[in-house]
Amino acid sequence: MKVISPRCEISSNYSNHSASLRGSGTQDPPRTFRDLGLLEPLCEACDSMGYRTPTLIQAHSIPVALQGRDLICLAETGSGKTAAFVLPILQALMNRPQPLNSLVLAPTRELALQISQVVEDLGALISVRCAVLIGGVDMVSQAMALGKKPHIIVATPGRLLDHLEHTKGFSLRYLKCLVLDEADRLLDLDFGPILGRILKILPTRTRTTFLFSATMSNKVETLQRAALSNPIRVSDSDSASTTRQRGTVSTLLQSYTFLPLKYKDLYLVHLLNDRAGQTGIIFTGTLTRRRESRSCCARLDSLRFRSTANSLRMCDWRRGKSRNLLIATDVAARGLDIPSVDLVINYDLPSDSKTYIHRVGRAAQAGRSGVAMSLVTQYDVEVWLRIEEALGKKLDELKIPISDVLVFAERVGEAQRVAMREMRNLQRKQGNLGSALRGKKSGKRKRDDMDRDEL
Repeated sequence: MKVISPRCEISSNYSNHSASLRGSGTQDPPRTFRDLGLLEPLCEACDSMGYRTPTLIQAHSIPVALQGRDLICLAETGSGKTAAFVLPILQALMNRPQPLNSLVLAPTRELALQISQVVEDLGALISVRCAVLIGGVDMVSQAMALGKKPHIIVATPGRLLDHLEHTKGFSLRYLKCLVLDEADRLLDLDFGPILGRILKILPTRTRTTFLFSATMSNKVETLQRAALSNPIRVSDSDSASTTRQRGTVSTLLQSYTFLPLKYKDLYLVHLLNDRAGQTGIIFTGTLTRRRESRSCCARLDSLRFRSTANSLRMCDWRRGKSRNLLIATDVAARGLDIPSVDLVINYDLPSDSKTYIHRVGRAAQAGRSGVAMSLVTQYDVEVWLRIEEALGKKLDELKIPISDVLVFAERVGEAQRVAMREMRNLQRKQGNLGSALRGKKSGKRKRDDMDRDEL
């Protein structure tokens, strides 16, 4: 078959008749964005964003996307995948400007907001218009944004279907490009039936489709057969990819601290105090314990650590405009491209090694060094041993004398009392809304709530 580039070759030995594009073991140094075929204004935009050379995924996928081929891209968070599909879309718009040209579907509100920010940053020089359709936001204001005929729509599936069904005059019959980002997570969140309804509405013959996923499960295979036509499959098979699959990168310094549960906040404050000014993510429990992230944020704010657990502020945090610390559940471990994180702290341990690797992988991205620390209580020993077994190594224990953490007892105690009052006030303001909604849902989330991030 035809060779696309010195780094990437195509073969068609796949039962699903899709071609495959993989990095070879001996690859040339990364080329410039100009070498990928991008127009000068987009190269200038990349330069202004600090993108000096294409990542491996970008070098593999952008030339294929510029040819107008359907594309399956297996890429992890932090690989530069967002720019890999945004840049070809922007180039198509430069060649032929058209309202409602492209649609990007993302599984969560957070990811949709992040993608829209990348679109606006890279498309600033060409005045691209982008609209975001997500749950939890007034549909009328979104309909007004659609009325301005944006070039690109970034949406979560449930809210997009609401607009397709109920917003007068809104149609995607002339859509040229569809992107399914984090396709595996889209399906994990049970968006499958909604995606099926959306695909029936969208045009097929005139549409190019890009599917991005961290894994290729049976569900994703089924989706790609329904949504894509003779796609080229792109994956990163270099040594870094192998490292991600097996464990963590060598530039990441990992350790744990064994501590009594009752002193957990004291140890957290001690660790943060030693690393004041660093950018970090503190992971708390997920789903039923998501309130812990807000409570933890309130406690840290009382101690004058600049933190946020507010999902709508996450893009500002990512761009360095707000706080130093992000308190999050596992939604931030995948799907959110958050650069330059110095520190990851597992305040609550994840339940499995795969989630642990995703969490700590937020530090030490793109060759940088980073630190990951885990707080292990007497009730976490079994889980921690399973994580170490899966990693294939014993991690270093950071021993902190109890006398060093007890000096924070008075300050932390007062912060806990302040946080408790704030959480009670918040619950009173919310009233019984949460209970009422849970009763109506009968165990299933409504369409408008399916894209809600558990933060």
